[in-house]
Amino acid sequence: MKTAAIILSTLSVASAFAPTQNAASNSALNAAVPRETVLSEPDTTEFGKIWDPLGLAEMGSDETIAWFRHSEVKHGRVAMAAFVGWWAVGAGLRLPGELAYGLSFADIPSKGLEAWDAVPGWGKAQMLLFAGLIEFHDELFYSRRGTHYMRGGTPGKNMVPGLFDPLGLSTGKSAEAKARGRSSEIKNGRLAMIGVAGMWAAATLPGSVPLQPDC
Repeated sequence: MKTAAIILSTLSVASAFAPTQNAASNSALNAAVPRETVLSEPDTTEFGKIWDPLGLAEMGSDETIAWFRHSEVKHGRVAMAAFVGWWAVGAGLRLPGELAYGLSFADIPSKGLEAWDAVPGWGKAQMLLFAGLIEFHDELFYSRRGTHYMRGGTPGKNMVPGLFDPLGLSTGKSAEAKARGRSSEIKNGRLAMIGVAGMWAAATLPGSVPLQPDC
């Protein structure tokens, strides 16, 4: 009896420590990508160091930095699309057919903000709803089909099937080539955000942007 009691007590002590080990393992697996890794992209050839005059990279935890980078990539993609769209409208490019009943694409003004104002309210609502659905499903698929960017996944990676890279251009590329592509995307996105902000300022406050033509 004494031997059995010793064995049972030993097993109970061992089992008591098992959840702690599992919790530590899960915590390590769910850790965000370290800030040093996130901030290592893109390269800093232009400035020689990370350009962060407000010290935002020092705020919060690794999860915060991962969220910052994910948001930056998304905003950069939206800005690149907005810049191209603004340019296309200003250059006179139009889709065939009608944007809405009684409003053809050919009737859309050539200036960016005026073109947006010409879109009916329900059209604007559909665009915002579509963007919201993309955001919702991106987070949903991150949780169900991969590792979330705040839990060790890649910040900026799009998880909506067929939305990003529908032609599969990145398929078969090496890790180094994909890293160069990510760096280029971040830099181009930053330039696009500056470009869209400049065009918006020029359209809203005439003369506020030197050498900027009327847009």
